[in-house]
Amino acid sequence: MASHATLRKTAGTTPGDKTLASRLGRDDWLDAAFRAAVEHGFDGVRVLTLAETLQVTRGSFYWHFKDHATLIEALVERWQARELEAHHRLEQAGSDDPAQALEILLDQALAHGGEDLDNMRFELALRALGRRDAHVAGLMRSMDELRIALFKRKFMRMVQDDKTAAELATLFYLSVVGSFHALIQPQMPSASKQFFLDIIAKYLVHKQNR
Repeated sequence: MASHATLRKTAGTTPGDKTLASRLGRDDWLDAAFRAAVEHGFDGVRVLTLAETLQVTRGSFYWHFKDHATLIEALVERWQARELEAHHRLEQAGSDDPAQALEILLDQALAHGGEDLDNMRFELALRALGRRDAHVAGLMRSMDELRIALFKRKFMRMVQDDKTAAELATLFYLSVVGSFHALIQPQMPSASKQFFLDIIAKYLVHKQNR
């Protein structure tokens, strides 16, 4: 008797699908799902729509994923892994001067979204999903807390007060997130990123370093 995995992979496929499945990797489906979430939110991440985008039948999807929920789970996990890598790079950004260390951190944080604004659009779609998915909501809270904790450690070097560092870190993070919201708007002037960087540094970094 065929195994469940074999039945799942062969159900609804054609010989042509098998050939395409050998060429179409799991990441191709994830890339297409990412693009759909960026453009239409997670409600737009539909297996049939993705299959049409990839020019294959829906049956070939099951070579890589058990079902739609498995696809979403893999997409969220891939985003989380990439964000943790970006977070590690931010942790390594530094300077012996606390204020300069924060400016470097700010520049790299804005660059992470600015280099590919689709990253921020995807995160906004993920936050919207979190309003109806408790697991995703918890993941986003954990990511927010991780980022704010990093900013707090950087501010502690400068202000040396736990409460003040925590408050400044929160404002710093909200400012970065707010900048992302502005930067993804259509026809945003190219100088906007530098403007946001300058005013965040001026009021949240330089004024604390006097």
